[in-house]
Amino acid sequence: MINGNGVNGSNNRKRIGLALGGGAARGLAHIGVLAVLEEADIPIDFIAGTSMGSLVGSAYCAGISVAELREIAATTGWQHICRPTWPRNGLVSFAAMEEWIINTVGDLDIRDLAIPFAAVAADLESSERVILTEGPLHRAVRASCSVPGFATPVEVNGRLLCDGGVVDNLPDFAARQLGADYVIGVDVFVPAYRTYLGPLGVTMAAVEMLVQKAGGGDIHADCLIIPDLVDKSYIRLSDYRAFIEAGEQATRIMLPAILDAITDPTFPPPLQNHPSSSSISIIT
Repeated sequence: MINGNGVNGSNNRKRIGLALGGGAARGLAHIGVLAVLEEADIPIDFIAGTSMGSLVGSAYCAGISVAELREIAATTGWQHICRPTWPRNGLVSFAAMEEWIINTVGDLDIRDLAIPFAAVAADLESSERVILTEGPLHRAVRASCSVPGFATPVEVNGRLLCDGGVVDNLPDFAARQLGADYVIGVDVFVPAYRTYLGPLGVTMAAVEMLVQKAGGGDIHADCLIIPDLVDKSYIRLSDYRAFIEAGEQATRIMLPAILDAITDPTFPPPLQNHPSSSSISIIT
């Protein structure tokens, strides 16, 4: 884990934030991204995560090393984090995920993490994006991961929350709220038009496009890393090696641009047209 001066040890460097997007099993590609950034000695000052991005990102912020994340990916299945439930407002419950996080990462408050972190969720009643920066880590991550209709929503501070991907799948704004000057976004929700599925393929492609564009992070991030995950499974955690490798390859491609940008005092320019604060609720 790197959160020191990095990049030639400059004390006046830009503060770097990661915005780790949602994408279920595909989010394991974030491990590969973290690995390459570490190899390049690029410091990470803040991480904001949505859905699987919040799970991987929070573990890293808690001090779990990249090597440990690889081992966790190799040994963790859906049976460890979800259970079937009576289908009133979801087919499964991620209550087991909370226990798994406590056992694997620790029973932590978000404010206790070594690297400042935010989990992004959505309020089912107000349609707001909710940026969680304090409170039980396990609860916040579960809320951020709870895909509406699939997993039961989670009550946090009196609000009914679900997967942040429906409002902000690539949370660059949350990373900037934490204090980042330069945001590296990682988009693992790559749409694909599966013609062999007929009308279902059209519907799936449209839903993927809607989720990918939710929140505008793919436009506003200073650098966008897009692992080659077209047609890769969203549910096959056993493909962790391929996901991690895709994250590594995509990050190596972008590495020269990242290094140039974080050492250029004129970059990035002031950001324009960011999301209106009226659609955002920040719980701090």
